[in-house]
Amino acid sequence: MTTTHPVARRAPRPKPRARPEPVSSDGETPRPGLIALLGSGETSPAGRKFHDFLVSRLPRPATVAILETPAGFQPNVDRVAGKIGECLVRGLRNYDPRVLIVQARKRATPYDPDCPQIAHFVLPADYIFLGPGSPTYTVRQLRDSLTLRQMQARHREGATLGFASAAALAAGTWVLPVYEIYKSGEDLRWEPGLDIFRPFGLDLTVVTHWNNKEGGKDLDTSRCYMGRERFDRLCAMLPPETTILGVDEQVSCILDFAKGECQVFGPGGVTIMHGGRTVLHGAGERFPVDELRPTA
Repeated sequence: MTTTHPVARRAPRPKPRARPEPVSSDGETPRPGLIALLGSGETSPAGRKFHDFLVSRLPRPATVAILETPAGFQPNVDRVAGKIGECLVRGLRNYDPRVLIVQARKRATPYDPDCPQIAHFVLPADYIFLGPGSPTYTVRQLRDSLTLRQMQARHREGATLGFASAAALAAGTWVLPVYEIYKSGEDLRWEPGLDIFRPFGLDLTVVTHWNNKEGGKDLDTSRCYMGRERFDRLCAMLPPETTILGVDEQVSCILDFAKGECQVFGPGGVTIMHGGRTVLHGAGERFPVDELRPTA
């Protein structure tokens, strides 16, 4: 596994510059890559199938970039990302991927996501993955950062983006402050997310761990530990144009904007909620991306 080296000091933040759209060899603008959302279990057997599905569709050998950001506040952050990297190297050995660990941990530190020496490790990636940690922390560190801009540029050029658990929560228009509410008892609310689906005309909020049952019979921990009653109140707080995509644990939803299609993998399914209407799609089902739009 190849790992980035810490930078000795914080580099100055570069001014954003307009980048021309890349052009393929035939003169046409390339199609965007997949965006894949995993409800939980990035290193489980279901997670291995998730990664296998994505990497199998990339050039070989593919370069995979794992961002440390979601767990950047944890003392063992290097081990969190390292474990995922080891899982990919071992589980995807047939594809012989090149795995990079991108140490974009925290702003105003040597591991600043705005540091060019860190963000540039995203540029060669065919598959960019973010996983467990804190959703709100992920948003605070990545929003408007150079690393995020590089990720989105690579996606426009055809790279695949993979988000699991906390990172998938952070990817949407609104992010649920799970730990703040569930662990610390703070008031119900939403906070602005990374809004990565906006360029595709989607006002989409992602909720992972949708069918969680850790609370057993005594505590409803579905809807990402909120439970149905609290989640109903949270839904009422969202703007009417927002669509909610609930992703079950061990389940992945693959969004293919080039084909205008979504596909569901895993033992459960996904739930689409908008304007009082709820639609469920089970394992193996395909449905149009347009179902995620408010007009649908």
